[in-house]
Amino acid sequence: MAKLTSMLEPSGAQDDVRRYLDASRSLESARAQLDSLAHSEAVGTFHSQMELLKRHLLDDPRQFRDLFIADGVNAIAAEFRQGELGERFTRTFWELLLRDDDTSKILMRFVWRLPLGLKRKFINAIDQHLSDRYPMFRGLSKNWPAENFILPYIRAPEERSNDFELVNQGYLGYMKQGYSAREVDLIVWLEVLRDKQCEERPCEFGLRVPERAEPKGGCPVRIHIPQMLDLLGNGRFREALALIEHCNPLPNVTGRVCPQELQCQGVCAHAKQPIEIGQIEWFLPQREKLVDPEGITARFSGHADPWQKGDKPPIAVVGSGPAGLINAYLLAAEGFPVAVFEAFHALGGVLRYGIPEFRLPNELIDDVVSKIRQLGGKFITNFVVGKTATLQDLKNAGFWKIFVGSGAGLPRFMNVPGEHLLNVMSANEFLTRVNLMQGMREDYETPLPETRGKEVLIIGGGNTAMDAARTARRLGGEVTIVYRRTRDEMPARVEELHHALEEGIRLKVLRSPNEFIGDDKTHFVTGTSLEVIALGEPDASGRRRPVATGKTERVKADLVIMALGNDPNPIIRDSEPNLRTTAKGSIELGKGSMQTSLDGIYSGGDAARGGSTAIRAAGDGQTAAREILGEIDIPAEEIMKSLTRARRYAELAAMPQRIIDKIELAPNIVEFIVYAPMIAKTARAGQFVRVLAWPDGELIPLTLADWDEQAGTICIVVQGMGTTSMKINQMQVGEAFAGIAGPLGQSSALHRYDAARQTVVFTAGGLGLPPVYPIAREHLRLGNHVTLIAGFRSADLLFWIGEHERIGKLKAEFGDRLDVIYTSNDGSFGLKGFVTTPLETMLKDGKQSQGREIVEIVTIGPPLMMRAVSDLTRPYGVHTVASLNSIMVDATGMCGACMVPVNIDGKMVRKHACVDGPEIDAHLIDWDKFLPRFNLFKPQELASRTRHGFV
Repeated sequence: MAKLTSMLEPSGAQDDVRRYLDASRSLESARAQLDSLAHSEAVGTFHSQMELLKRHLLDDPRQFRDLFIADGVNAIAAEFRQGELGERFTRTFWELLLRDDDTSKILMRFVWRLPLGLKRKFINAIDQHLSDRYPMFRGLSKNWPAENFILPYIRAPEERSNDFELVNQGYLGYMKQGYSAREVDLIVWLEVLRDKQCEERPCEFGLRVPERAEPKGGCPVRIHIPQMLDLLGNGRFREALALIEHCNPLPNVTGRVCPQELQCQGVCAHAKQPIEIGQIEWFLPQREKLVDPEGITARFSGHADPWQKGDKPPIAVVGSGPAGLINAYLLAAEGFPVAVFEAFHALGGVLRYGIPEFRLPNELIDDVVSKIRQLGGKFITNFVVGKTATLQDLKNAGFWKIFVGSGAGLPRFMNVPGEHLLNVMSANEFLTRVNLMQGMREDYETPLPETRGKEVLIIGGGNTAMDAARTARRLGGEVTIVYRRTRDEMPARVEELHHALEEGIRLKVLRSPNEFIGDDKTHFVTGTSLEVIALGEPDASGRRRPVATGKTERVKADLVIMALGNDPNPIIRDSEPNLRTTAKGSIELGKGSMQTSLDGIYSGGDAARGGSTAIRAAGDGQTAAREILGEIDIPAEEIMKSLTRARRYAELAAMPQRIIDKIELAPNIVEFIVYAPMIAKTARAGQFVRVLAWPDGELIPLTLADWDEQAGTICIVVQGMGTTSMKINQMQVGEAFAGIAGPLGQSSALHRYDAARQTVVFTAGGLGLPPVYPIAREHLRLGNHVTLIAGFRSADLLFWIGEHERIGKLKAEFGDRLDVIYTSNDGSFGLKGFVTTPLETMLKDGKQSQGREIVEIVTIGPPLMMRAVSDLTRPYGVHTVASLNSIMVDATGMCGACMVPVNIDGKMVRKHACVDGPEIDAHLIDWDKFLPRFNLFKPQELASRTRHGFV
């Protein structure tokens, strides 16, 4: 073979051939060994294991990843066993955390599960090696975790005190400083690392205190806080959010306004520096909006419409504040068809009108509303339960259960001398004008008191006082908070008071007003006399009782805002005689239940508690929802019937209030016929409506001139005087108002008299004829005799007096039981003079008209005219009432703007025209104090007319 090879190939190729032959022999030998070993038991087992491993790799490749990760974690653990973490390792470890992938989550989980000593080592390392990149880490390791933490981002006082942008921007605020969303996640995670995972869970359940019904602290909405923190510690942010939303749909609201220092954080094991639970609660939903803008829609859309599904009976929720929103959400999430009835044109209740946007942005409220809508919830605005409909009306409309979360109501005042002066107003009114009606914006019509450069006093020490003070500061005021105790006793949140003082707001403690002083010519407040207070023994609240010292001091004031809390609003209470209330007027609840004395009616929040906090209101709404979720006690066929009725009712109530007809009555006087079926159904003589013509307009009261229940229409008559009324008169048939709420106020008190011997006299001056008309008609229908004195400035302004017009038709229908007397200022029509001219003749003629005794006088018209009638009739002792649609904002009593000073037994008492009136005994009204209120915003109204070209 070798000889043959050498003959065939050159000598250089012989080596290659030789190597080939050697390799072939080796291969044949190896193949023989493989064939021999392949049939051995050991090799067979090996092949079986490999096949199993392949299948596992295909089914769950994470198993192999975990094998490699385990090696990596072991290496990291070894590093943590060193004396300290080096710079290179720390920076590399942090970069891995920033990757936001599976590896980073494993590392987060690794650190979360470390014992406290090793966690401290990690915090020491980032303090030492990363604080050049993250200044908020500098010094973090000192007294960590008990006393040190990373502050959320708070805007500087000099920057924030001049605008309404969010002050405490939370951890996400660091993004505006150039940090990424992932870096913010890790900042929050570092805060979570402080948690001790206490077995007692005091942050969730509170601490039991002997002889105390409710535990100290804890979470009123029962968020599973330790579980939430555990999920976050493991890097599971979305699961943590889902956990919260399961019991609380508004964490980005409650996280902002809940007094955590008294609740979850107040009982935190880290007593000196509790974990920032509220900030974390607020952070999670805001983070989700950032990383997944369509997340809310994705999570809440796709649900079957409960109004169409028809397997559960409908629920009515009264009020869209924190109690109503959480109640509506939880019930809607369980598949109940829910309708929320809100008195205002915008949703959110006190969250919107009471809390400024620098503390709670409106978009957070809108998020909650959006969730409820996507779950099938309906919202009906401008619907005042107790006026537009009673609770029984809602039951009759098909609603199975009702939750009442209507809020607290009437603002408190001190009833001290001078409190009637102009620019002495409630915090409710001030904040509503700013927050709800956006009065600080030039493109809105709501007038605000002048504040720039003015001395503003805030009376009170709670959260509302802080909100009012900080709002007035942003409007340019020089603000001082006056409080009758010391700073330590102030009930306001510590954070809010701290921010207020940072923003330059002054604090005057141990002082209380005993008189407000005003200018006799302008009737505006100019100052106050403050009583100097000392602290005595503790009272029922546990705080030391204020005690007068007899000393006083005088302080300048251009604007005084009273922030003293609220008393219960009587509207719902008065509309339901069988609804039991407490001695203070709040709705009474059953023992251990949220149910009222009315079957199927539940309540919570300030309506039942009196003044409280948003988080406690939310907790009440949650508890009531769980109670309502009990066994459905009506058969399936009845469910469908009630659901059909309730759906029709809600749809009718939510229909746009469009102009059906428009009649030009006289120059600048227009009659509108408006489709408003709910108002038309319950309207009564003497009542009025609250009108918002367009979203950025002004809320104004207008008397109901007429209504037609069958047609579902109401009639309002508008005289163009200010910007709003002038712009309303430019509206056309087919246009819809942004909202008309009502009927509001008390209906006229009607008494039956002897028509042959007695008469009821009406004096209607100018635009007083439209409100007089329905009251006079009701007296006539009751069988009374009516004498109508209608006064106009001149014949050019006459309306409704023709044969086929309203007064003419009344005369045709009731004949001799209606006497009509017309007057005009210039004598161009009827008697020359004012309405007081023929009235004075009647009074002098034995207090009679054409032989009939005058038993009652109703005066409606310009304020000076009503005052003249009151002064004229007082010496004769004839009962006289005046209808007072004075300055109003909400027109349900909440704002206190329609204050009417009346004298009862020599003492001045506040009446509210929208709740106690509008008809009030004219002889009790202190006209000298009341009339100036009509000039409160005269400069602002002139500026608005000028701006719109109406001057």
